[in-house]
Amino acid sequence: MEVNMSFSHDSDDEYEKLIRRMNPPRVVIDNEACKNATVIRVDSANKPGILLEVVRILTDLNLIITKAYISSDGGWFMDVFNITDQDGNKIIDEGILDYIRKSLGPEACFTSSMRSVGVKPSMDHTAIELTGTDRPGLLSEVTAVLTHLKCNVVSAEVWTHNTRAAAVMQVTDEETGGPITDPDRLSRVKELLCNVLKGSNKAGGAKTVVAHGVTHTERRLHQMMFADRDYERTDDDSLDDRQRPNVNVVNWFDRDYSVVTIKSKDRPKLLFDTVCTLTDMQYVVFHANIDAEGPEAYQEYYIRHIDGSPVKSDAERERVMQCLEAAIERRVSEGLKLELCTTDRVGLLSDVTRIFRENSLTVTRAEVTTKAGKALNTFYVRDAWGYPVDAKTIDSIRQLIGQTILKVKGRPEDLKPSSQESPTRFLFGGLFKSRSFVNFGLVRSYS
Repeated sequence: MEVNMSFSHDSDDEYEKLIRRMNPPRVVIDNEACKNATVIRVDSANKPGILLEVVRILTDLNLIITKAYISSDGGWFMDVFNITDQDGNKIIDEGILDYIRKSLGPEACFTSSMRSVGVKPSMDHTAIELTGTDRPGLLSEVTAVLTHLKCNVVSAEVWTHNTRAAAVMQVTDEETGGPITDPDRLSRVKELLCNVLKGSNKAGGAKTVVAHGVTHTERRLHQMMFADRDYERTDDDSLDDRQRPNVNVVNWFDRDYSVVTIKSKDRPKLLFDTVCTLTDMQYVVFHANIDAEGPEAYQEYYIRHIDGSPVKSDAERERVMQCLEAAIERRVSEGLKLELCTTDRVGLLSDVTRIFRENSLTVTRAEVTTKAGKALNTFYVRDAWGYPVDAKTIDSIRQLIGQTILKVKGRPEDLKPSSQESPTRFLFGGLFKSRSFVNFGLVRSYS
């Protein structure tokens, strides 16, 4: 049976390559058609997942998609994207334009990779995926365990949403600088991290996976949180209806489409997040119209399930709406933005997040990268009670870490003026500082 399945996949790939040779994709980049954006036109034979791959390539370049028209009804895929850089300017860098042509044109390969967008084996680090119930100090506890086990975090991305937390971390062995391959050691890592994720709530869902390949991190985070059902609302959900994205689903019976409309505050990577979710829910986008030129984004999708049917029931309609709302909200940056830049070392992330925890801050989102021996980390933080961070607290933390190493990049409304610290808060701070992890076999939460 395995031989037959392998033969089937190989045959599919060969057929796709033949179609691609007969109908090579065409990419046209035009900087004259629109006065305030670069226009990219992509024509190609239609394949499952191709829309997500095109959007991913543009998004990974940190380009802003201000408008898009998508049509893939039938065997042909035709897209038009208006894009700018982060400052709202046209793309004139020939290196970026050439990369787009090569990535989307005839030289690109949209065959077997399309079945699992962005998946590739990793030879230089070990990928760890974590999901569990969010709580103050969780990232600090996770990184403390990794440091204790002599694992160096070289990159990581952490999302929190609706009381759930998910993280994808790339780690290396402290001694060798390479991936961790010993099965017993990997088993120990998984066991201790799972203890941390469970905390005192032993009944709560927690999952630790050591991945053998590295998926596109942001897509993987969407998949993990979707599997963890973070789209299900809780009683203590802090968002009111006015803050939520407006998502609606109706059926167009004449054409057997379901029409999804989304109105929300615009932000970078919004289109990727919604297309990613529709793809992972096994819906196919046949037509779409995207307008994000103002502060509000409007998205309209004409979809069918992969089996060819539109949305069939009220329950399915409600689930599509909830999942798209969650996809939009996951990347919303709640809290004060802090940026850390310093020489990388083993245990750095553990030390920084410990200081956050000892000062009663919780991390709502984090991006950790290492380049040429430098740690470049971004954290979004708020206090443990969900309020804006006190300016005095941030000043104290910056003095501990270094004024030039940790910089405040957040909005003024995310930082409240300095005020005298309450005795209760000072007492909790003392408690955090006085208690440390002694036995990593029995990890408990103190925050």
